[in-house]
Amino acid sequence: MTNFFDGIEQIRYDPSAETDLAYRHYNPDEIVMGKRMEDQLRFAVAYWHSFAWEGGDPFGGRTFDRPWYPQDSMEMARAKADVAFEMFALLGQPFFCFHDADVRPEGASFAESQRNLEEIVDYFGEKMEATGTKLLWGTANMFTHRRFMAGAATNPDPDVFAWSAATVKNCIDATKKLGGQNYVLWGGREGYETLLNTDLVRERQQAKRFLQMVVDYKHKIGFDGAILIEPKPQEPSKHQYDYDVNTVYSFLKEFGLEGEVKMNIEQGHAILAGHSFEHELAMAAAFGILGSIDMNRNDYQSGWDTDQFPNSVPEVALAYYEILKAGGFTTGGTNFDAKLRRQSLDPVDLIAGHVGAMDVCARGLKAAAAMLEDGGLEKARAERYAGWDAPKNRDMLENGTLESITERVLTEGIDPEPRSGRQERLENYINRFV
Repeated sequence: MTNFFDGIEQIRYDPSAETDLAYRHYNPDEIVMGKRMEDQLRFAVAYWHSFAWEGGDPFGGRTFDRPWYPQDSMEMARAKADVAFEMFALLGQPFFCFHDADVRPEGASFAESQRNLEEIVDYFGEKMEATGTKLLWGTANMFTHRRFMAGAATNPDPDVFAWSAATVKNCIDATKKLGGQNYVLWGGREGYETLLNTDLVRERQQAKRFLQMVVDYKHKIGFDGAILIEPKPQEPSKHQYDYDVNTVYSFLKEFGLEGEVKMNIEQGHAILAGHSFEHELAMAAAFGILGSIDMNRNDYQSGWDTDQFPNSVPEVALAYYEILKAGGFTTGGTNFDAKLRRQSLDPVDLIAGHVGAMDVCARGLKAAAAMLEDGGLEKARAERYAGWDAPKNRDMLENGTLESITERVLTEGIDPEPRSGRQERLENYINRFV
């Protein structure tokens, strides 16, 4: 045990607690739609925001003062891991997620960085065995170091492509060794700043080949987890090739990878793409590629990805409605890709942020389950499209031509009258549950 969280006791489910450091809604053993709540939500802590990020922003440096700073040695990496696994235990978090750069210091060479990663993975293995915490997914940070300023897989320099491929291999190896259930690819620099120096066709082909190599390697080493792509429209790049779920699915379909890769969908990224979170989840479910989620929220007054902890039960409920409707998580889960505000300096703030977010998600999950079990939304949708169930209308859709349909309109005197979409009534229905 470290002394970082001194005075903070194990967080427990206690609906009548007078402290904010208790779960009022998250009861891991409560049964929700046939499964334990813990198994429906599958919470995970994001190592990068909770332990690697130092509180900086584009206008100022770090604000946090942690005992594992500076993050430039294996000694500090182990000290950071000690605190991380202590927090996982205090929260009762079943999973965590990490980038390679979050957990090990950058070496003077690729080989040294690889050795550092292997060493900390062994240390993680001991911690995981002792605490029971599991790895939801691993990934590679290929956006922070200056070598990646023009991308990783889509970089114009073949040496950066090679470095990136080797980095991903090592991270998949680490993920597999730790029993990770997914491997995530997020292309923060896979895009462009200007078309003036960009060959879109070439970069698209590089991205395709890179992803195919990842899939091939997964099968070669017997990694049972899912390969996930995390879409985002921009930031840090002006335009990113993995803009949203539709864009990524088109890419996967074009290159025959739609059966190999699924989506890790983040709330904040959906908003940046001009969508709602539930839209992106529904689209992924429709395509059969819904894998996992990054749960957070954006500040709607800001035009960037603020990665705040979720605090809106109605928004969260609509997201979990789509997840439960699609059958729930398999290898995926709810990763809190969320960070403290840079003025929230105390260790207890880190605990409180996760406690509140877990409670919001629990309330949202229960509301979503209640809506699904009630069936009101699905009944309203079925009624809206009921006309298509008539045999003649099914035949029109499946076998009709413009000529035959025109003849039918004239013969039957079809003159449709608009029908109410009942949006306000459906919104009132939602409000009964949230």
